[in-house]
Amino acid sequence: MAGQRLCIGVITAPHGVRGLMRVKSFTAHPDDLAAYGPLTDSGGKPLRLKLNGHARGMLLARIDGIDDRDAAERLRGVELYVARDALPDVEDEDEFYYADLIGLQAVRTNGAIYGTVKALHDFGAGDMIEITLEEGGSVVFPFTRQVVPEIDLAQDRVVVDPPTSFGDPEPGHASESPEEPEDAS
Repeated sequence: MAGQRLCIGVITAPHGVRGLMRVKSFTAHPDDLAAYGPLTDSGGKPLRLKLNGHARGMLLARIDGIDDRDAAERLRGVELYVARDALPDVEDEDEFYYADLIGLQAVRTNGAIYGTVKALHDFGAGDMIEITLEEGGSVVFPFTRQVVPEIDLAQDRVVVDPPTSFGDPEPGHASESPEEPEDAS
């Protein structure tokens, strides 16, 4: 994983008129955002971030060289990255970074290959796992112990038990689409 960068936050909006910004942290402890070392944007440009407090569930931060609202506004939506090796190692076998799951093989509880982990998302109602299916297309499931009962980083795989409520067909069984009604004209 050398050289890999992880997104650990995003600038959401300016705060005031003197260049202060609201920042959403994706770290377990939001105030740690600036503690992991140099941050960069998605293009690798260094951003020196200084935390200034909290407002509305967000961090308030200042970035060197940004001293007015217009400059802060131009950074809206900029994701903040850190080198993967700057983050602490996980201490428990049940702990992992979401980024470590991307690209792992997804297999069913019976061992059948299901697909590959494409992404993990948080749309606000809980974490979701997106899997690119072996047969094409992709599905998104709740990222829960019930749906993903096992994560085996040593074997580069996750075990999935897709919920039947998602209408997920068994591997090798294509869904049939309803026939078109005949033209009555």
